[in-house]
Amino acid sequence: MSQQPDFIRDFDRVDAAIVAKAAEFPASILADVAGRRGTLCSRVAPLSPSMRVAGPALTVEVRPGDNLMIHAAMAIAKPGDVLVIDGKGDETCALMGEIMVSQCKASGLAGIIIYGSVRDTEALREIGFPVYAVGANPNGPTKNIAGRVNWPISVGGTAVQPGDLIVGDADGVVVVEREKAASLLEAAAKKVADETKRLTEIRGGGPLRPGWLEGALRKGGVLAEGETL
Repeated sequence: MSQQPDFIRDFDRVDAAIVAKAAEFPASILADVAGRRGTLCSRVAPLSPSMRVAGPALTVEVRPGDNLMIHAAMAIAKPGDVLVIDGKGDETCALMGEIMVSQCKASGLAGIIIYGSVRDTEALREIGFPVYAVGANPNGPTKNIAGRVNWPISVGGTAVQPGDLIVGDADGVVVVEREKAASLLEAAAKKVADETKRLTEIRGGGPLRPGWLEGALRKGGVLAEGETL
């Protein structure tokens, strides 16, 4: 049996129609309906709060401080892909800067998620291309060490498979398994409707106390049966 190569060119992506629909929802809504899981740690944040990203994950694993395989991934990426890079959370040097991000934008990619650092942050904000990272460092990377492309990775405490749905906004990034993404759209729409109704009640002088609170307190043993707040 032949061994799987470290550089995988082709993989199954979450459907573009599902991406387009999922992009309409906040990352928080998708995280909630996905079981309150799949979010990256808060260290991975957008360079600008206005940045939004949605698309299938093209996964990259690199050795800390080396970006050789990011260049390889960029060479095979397709329009709409999101580069999701496991840089091991290293902050000693940048893995990408203005030149590489400009190339990603010109190639039609949807965004970049780096569990590592970037540089040229003022220029990146002006470009406006969605970039999420753990920080910035002016020091540049090496290009000497092979990593892996389109293998399962761990980024910010969350597992990411090639082709998984990535959605990010000002709150952070959520990862939804490719096979699960379509099944969450109806639940996400319902949750948005429910939350919109609740906000309308609060802002319109309706009941401030959520209707589920007393039941949850009884279940938790805080209130006795028949006892009210």
